[in-house]
Amino acid sequence: MTAASSPGYPESGPIRDTHSTPRTSAETKPSFRTSEFFAYVASVIAVLVASWAVGDGSSGVDRFPADRAWLYVTLLTIGYVISRGLAKSGSREGTDTTRR
Repeated sequence: MTAASSPGYPESGPIRDTHSTPRTSAETKPSFRTSEFFAYVASVIAVLVASWAVGDGSSGVDRFPADRAWLYVTLLTIGYVISRGLAKSGSREGTDTTRR
């Protein structure tokens, strides 16, 4: 494909193809297929089970209360969301038709 030049203005540089093939896949996997997701789910389950299993000590004081367990689950969720955001940053989905 060649572009017509105006008289007196030669084309600068080599001829470039303006059509590119569309992407057929994303650069990153879906979140449910990553090892990060399975580590996140396992960590959440471990925190909740630990909170349930510890229960009341011999003195009747709950050593790992539910509110602290849910705080840890929230912190794990924030970390997971940030890690997925970093993994997805700079990647484009297969339906992205914008050109650089």
